[in-house]
This record gives sequence, structure tokens and C-alpha cells, in this order.
Amino acid sequence: MSKTLLITGGASGIGAATAYRATDRGYKVAINYRSRDAQAKAIVADIEARGGRAVALPGDMAQEADIVRLFEETERALGPITHLVNSAGINGRRGRVDEYDAAALANLFATNVTGLMLCCREAARRMSTKHGGKGGAIVNVSSMAATLGGRLGSSAYAASKGAVDAFTKGFAREVAAEGIRVNSLRPGMVLTEMTEARLKDQAFRTHIETSIPMRRVGKSHEIAEAILWLLSDEASFITGAMLDAAGGGYII
Repeated sequence: MSKTLLITGGASGIGAATAYRATDRGYKVAINYRSRDAQAKAIVADIEARGGRAVALPGDMAQEADIVRLFEETERALGPITHLVNSAGINGRRGRVDEYDAAALANLFATNVTGLMLCCREAARRMSTKHGGKGGAIVNVSSMAATLGGRLGSSAYAASKGAVDAFTKGFAREVAAEGIRVNSLRPGMVLTEMTEARLKDQAFRTHIETSIPMRRVGKSHEIAEAILWLLSDEASFITGAMLDAAGGGYII
């Protein structure tokens, strides 16, 4: 069966690593991005040079119209979407609860929660046997922050990822009999473009690594491999699950 994978936030970090490895496994890949135009197009060029098939498609996951257009353009370019990875996300503004800003919270949840849910809506409308589809698999990228409320100053981000996990469980049950599997992947601290600036501070990195049982941060390709396993037929009886890819979690 032809496999078409849409990756939101696919131009960097975990999304980009997933795109590269997915094409090696025979997927056609749509790489969504919001602002990393040159980076997304470079990934597509690399994939095509290796004999794969990919497209780069812009879209802000906080905007419903962009999400609908993204799914339509993916299908026009690559055919029916069979797999989805919701990797787009933002950290939001760090700070204590007494420092919250309403506009910043709205933007955080618009991207990390509402946008992800709307992507799942569009996928369900296409994949569900109820709507004439042939099934599919979805992985929502959450975070270990959802399990403990995050590190200090990250309670809002943690709450957004907790919402992702709760939604994943409910959505998975709704569509399990319609050929769609939905799972959540919860990375711990991973070296990506989003985290590299902070991890360059050696004192901060040491603090983080001593709080991880494996005593190191993760790598993007390690998370990508877990995502691709959840998407694959090897995980055919797994839905509504939360898979932690975090070096053992937190030592607190």
C-alpha cells in the first residue's frame, strides 16, 4: 500500500529526523513548516536526491484555514494521507503562574492543542472507514512534562501537553473501530533547534543530565525511530497509548 505521511513542524528537530527516516522506509512525506522555508526545502531536496518523494508545505498550525489547506495540498501532491505526525509545537513563555499572560497562553494552546486537534479532525475525515477511508495511524508528539507538570517555570507548556495526552486517549477510542490508530509519544529533553541554545550553557546541561536516569539528553533520531515504530504495522495492536522516550524520565 502507498504510504503518505504528513509531518507538522517537519522542518527541524524531531520532525525533520522523522521525515528523513520515513522516506527510507518507503513513505512519501509532506513536510509542514511555519517559518523555516529554506530549511524545509533543503530537506526536500536531500530526500529527492536520495530517491525519495517529498514536498514542503507552509502553514501555521494555530490557524484553521492553514490546516485545512495543508491537508488538501498534501493530497494533491502525494495522494491520500495514510499517516500523520503532529510534531509542531512551541514552548511558550516560561514563567510562574503569577506571571502568566493571557495572549501568550492563548497562542500556546492554539498551536499545541487546538491546532493538533484540528489536524486530527482532518485526518479522521480522510482515514476513517466511516467516511470511506482505508484507515491510518497518527502519532501526537507530547512531552514528559505532561507527566509531572514540567520543570519549574514550564507549567503552562506542561498543561498543553497534558491536554494532548488526554485528547489522544479519547480520540483513539472513538476511531479504533474505524481503522485508525492514535498514540502519543512523550520525549524528555532532546537536543533540537528548540533546546540547543539553553543546552549550550554547560551548567544548565549538567543540571538537566543529572536529573535523567540515563544521565544524558536525547537525540532527534532516537525519538524519530520511536515515532516510526508507532506508525508501523509492528504496532498494529497499539492505540491510545503513551510511549515515553525520555531516558527513564526525571529523578526528583
